[in-house]
Amino acid sequence: MPLTHVNASGEANMVDVSDKPVMHREAAASGTILLQKETVASIKNNLLKKGDVLSVARIAAVGGAKKTFDLIPLCHNIPINKIDVSFDIGEDRIRIGSRAVCDAKTGIEMEALTAVSIAALTIYDMCKAVDRTMVITDIKLEEKLKREI
Repeated sequence: MPLTHVNASGEANMVDVSDKPVMHREAAASGTILLQKETVASIKNNLLKKGDVLSVARIAAVGGAKKTFDLIPLCHNIPINKIDVSFDIGEDRIRIGSRAVCDAKTGIEMEALTAVSIAALTIYDMCKAVDRTMVITDIKLEEKLKREI
């Protein structure tokens, strides 16, 4: 299968979506940040000096998703209808989930992946003073849907 972001000369190229129809599109992504048990407990009990880690991470994730086209050079600027961000807190990890929705000519999976990435990085930033062992892992696309509107 040929790469879509490479032209006939092998150069990086933005895909032309001019002739594609507007479709309803959804994408879900997930990722995990591994932390010390004590760090997770501090997050759950809102004991970190920087504040409410998960609230800040959720807002950062939504903001990051909205800026995906600024971060990824060949990504289209698409109108985003909704970004949901969720956290599943385990004993030594936080699983991050996102769902992004749009009505556009091209997909929204990069925005869903960006939301997860930015949420994980925000958690990392807010906890780095107390936990030097954190690992961000398993960021992946879980689902991609589209339907005619």
